[in-house]
Amino acid sequence: MQLIWLRSDLRLQDNTALSAAAARGPSVAVYLLSPEQWLEHDDAPCKVDFWLRNLGELSLALDKLNIPLLIRTASRWDEAPKVVLDLCRQLKIDAVHVNEEYGIHESRRDTAVAQALKAEGIDFHSHLDQLLFSPGTVLTKTGTYFQVFSQFRKVCYDRLRRSLPGRVVAPGVQAPINLNSDEIPSRVDGFETPSDSLRALWPAGEAEARRRLDTFADAQIDYYQSERDYPAKPGTSQLSAYLAAGVISPRQCLHAALQSNQGEFESGKLGAVTWINELLWREFYKHILVGYPRVSRHRAFRPETEALAWRDAPDELAAWQEARTGLPIIDAAMRQLLETGWMHNRLRMVVAMFLTKNLLIDWREGERFFMRHLIDGDLAANNGGWQWSSSTGTDSAPYFRIFNPLSQSEKFDAEGVFIKHWLPELAGLNKKEVHNPANLSGLFGIADYPSPIVNLSKSRERALAAFKNLPSRQNTGGHYE
Repeated sequence: MQLIWLRSDLRLQDNTALSAAAARGPSVAVYLLSPEQWLEHDDAPCKVDFWLRNLGELSLALDKLNIPLLIRTASRWDEAPKVVLDLCRQLKIDAVHVNEEYGIHESRRDTAVAQALKAEGIDFHSHLDQLLFSPGTVLTKTGTYFQVFSQFRKVCYDRLRRSLPGRVVAPGVQAPINLNSDEIPSRVDGFETPSDSLRALWPAGEAEARRRLDTFADAQIDYYQSERDYPAKPGTSQLSAYLAAGVISPRQCLHAALQSNQGEFESGKLGAVTWINELLWREFYKHILVGYPRVSRHRAFRPETEALAWRDAPDELAAWQEARTGLPIIDAAMRQLLETGWMHNRLRMVVAMFLTKNLLIDWREGERFFMRHLIDGDLAANNGGWQWSSSTGTDSAPYFRIFNPLSQSEKFDAEGVFIKHWLPELAGLNKKEVHNPANLSGLFGIADYPSPIVNLSKSRERALAAFKNLPSRQNTGGHYE
């Protein structure tokens, strides 16, 4: 008997471990509920709810193949070895199959489980699944992990041209096992159920993930490069939550993009090439997680930036978190996050730079807040994005490159459509006024909208000074976009 231990791979199609287990013989699936660990990892309630809803869909699909899905609890991952071993003994399991996960806690958990099983003569098979390339196989000529994305991408392109990762065949129907699936819980203690409106934005199941991928690849990928930076336009794939939970695989995404672009990586449709690059950014940050474990430990990738004099400014942090900074593009983006569990990627950079540069608040505060609210929260991508924006990370924005929220707003939401959607109190302003209501008197019906909590030009100078004062930092001036 084979056991497939499901984690962030909640799908039937193109699931490496599931297919490998089923190919070896009769299989049973298990999912571990780990609420204490999830709380420690700042997993968002909407993300946990999304996992449970997708588990429900997957259980129905597995039932049609006579593969029971069991639910067990290991509140913290250090309980996983005992829980998995007890189940293996009970079911007389010969081998356990998992898809690799990345991050220090995940690696330690899997090593501990593998050792416990090995001591009992039970095999533990770990499969490459959520990445196109195993970490440690895409390296510089000196054998180190890449720190610059463009160099990493070039090697990935070369590898993909030589050998494209294939999708695996879904398991077939197996002979019935005398074992019933467990009921999937509708909620887990410690995680409140999100609003119906949020849940409706993110329907569960592979069919929905595939529908989004097909719609994007058929109709929108051509415009991705030109429209992805405009938050009022439907220019993105809306697949990130499904990728993070493993409801769809990066291989499925890559093949769909290539199919829409006649098999080309670097030529052909600019939209398809740009989207493939985004898949490789996701890949890059997971490789960084493995190659430089300190980023899993809330440490800056660039050690010298640990000495930054971040400000302790709880009131300003709260204003940022609660969407009342007085800068409309920042507040609209934060409301989008709070109400939908998702934020447009351009705006993730804008609000992150505002927090870390204009407010000079530690990037870890922002990283944590995002993880606690994002339905697509992913340690590697979220950490990579925050460290890029705060100029503490790999391949990051130079510290003197600081987005100006007003010019970003005017450039990417010129008509104020996005702002007015999320800040209806500003709906009466024209397209020039809406970006910076502070220029108006309080007589225009926006008395309930706050004044800016910070002076942008003075705070920019403060940030430049803080970064210039770091050891080994040269005085390189600055520019403001």
